[in-house]
Amino acid sequence: MVDKDAVTRPAEKDPSDWVTGDEPATGPQQSYVSTLAQQAGEEVDPTDLTKAEASQKIEELQSEVKG
Repeated sequence: MVDKDAVTRPAEKDPSDWVTGDEPATGPQQSYVSTLAQQAGEEVDPTDLTKAEASQKIEELQSEVKG
């Protein structure tokens, strides 16, 4: 039997391997990092993050907020 979820969900790629990972974080990434940091009680300057760093920070902050 085929795992339909495995077929339809996108492959995950490590942000450090992204071709554009060293570009500045996007506006939506910066906004989301800001929101999550506020919820987690942390101070983060999202304008200093690259796309890859922002993605990793989002995952980290989501864990803290859900924790």
